[in-house]
Amino acid sequence: MKKTPLYQSHMALGAKMVPFAGFEMPVQYTGVVREHLAVRHQVGLFDVSHMGEFLVSGPQAVDLIQYVFSNDVKRLDIGQAQYGYMPNAKGGIIDDLLVYRIDNQSYLLVVNAANIEKDWNWLVTHNKVFGASLQNQSDQWSLLALQGPQATSVLAKLTDTDIGSIPFYCFDYGKVAGIDQVLISATGYTGSGGYELYVANEGAEKIWNSLIQNGAEPCGLAARNTLRIEMGYCLYGNDIDDTTSPLSAGLSWCTAFSKDFVSKDQIEKQKVAGIAKKRVGFVLSERGIPRQGYTLADESGNDIGIVTSGTQSPCHEKGIGMGYVDREQAAVGNTIYVVIRNKQVPATITSLPFYHAQ
Repeated sequence: MKKTPLYQSHMALGAKMVPFAGFEMPVQYTGVVREHLAVRHQVGLFDVSHMGEFLVSGPQAVDLIQYVFSNDVKRLDIGQAQYGYMPNAKGGIIDDLLVYRIDNQSYLLVVNAANIEKDWNWLVTHNKVFGASLQNQSDQWSLLALQGPQATSVLAKLTDTDIGSIPFYCFDYGKVAGIDQVLISATGYTGSGGYELYVANEGAEKIWNSLIQNGAEPCGLAARNTLRIEMGYCLYGNDIDDTTSPLSAGLSWCTAFSKDFVSKDQIEKQKVAGIAKKRVGFVLSERGIPRQGYTLADESGNDIGIVTSGTQSPCHEKGIGMGYVDREQAAVGNTIYVVIRNKQVPATITSLPFYHAQ
């Protein structure tokens, strides 16, 4: 198992470590609910250094990315980031990712840890046509996610960069806790605001410790999961994968049909024909926790879909989940049933996200 540069820091804090995407990662420190609510109401700190980073540069960089990526990176100014996915040859999803425009001819692609090798090989294969410069820098960078309504006040104590003026999905470079050339990104996967800090490995521990000393609560992967479920965000391997239609997943908003890209024709055909399944969110009406793989049924017990993510919401104190159901069953307000230990537990389909910041 790989270890992030912050492994010893996690051990010193008493974190419970688990294997995740080939890394030993902290799943929790003091408890999932406490860590979750710290992010919602104060500020939490995550080590997500297992994520992958690819630098794509040169005159052909934009053409390569435009072809393998669903969104339109030509709309990015320097200092902006964009969410999207890489479609595969059959119209499924290789990975979802962020693209940062670093300068006129350089882009940083941030991919999921479990998909680093797959994504890299896909880029290399397609780059034979384009000839951009590719660098897999995944082992050089640590990534810290400082999330929550107090993130700005905590980070401002450690940097002279005017972080409060960085718009959402934009970034700047600055010195943090004495460490130079930190990419400070106003992004995150929690729905509570904050920053993601990309730092060379040797500077990660100092920044991590400084943020905790200034009030950030260390948080593990379990809270990261409950937070993203409350926001209705997809997790690769649960809610989306190589067999998922991006339109069924609700990702048409980051699909730029105005340009050419891998499998564009197939995805456009899905758009015209209409999707058979749709990703929905639902709230249980009775006690119970929906889990990945549980069957979703109609009132008569007919199988209409499957749960892809679920949890007990710390903010709502109810079971919530996401899953794919037959299109005709997907209307907001419709009652469906989660089959939990052979019992049909009623649930109501609701619009996403489940959580709205106050």
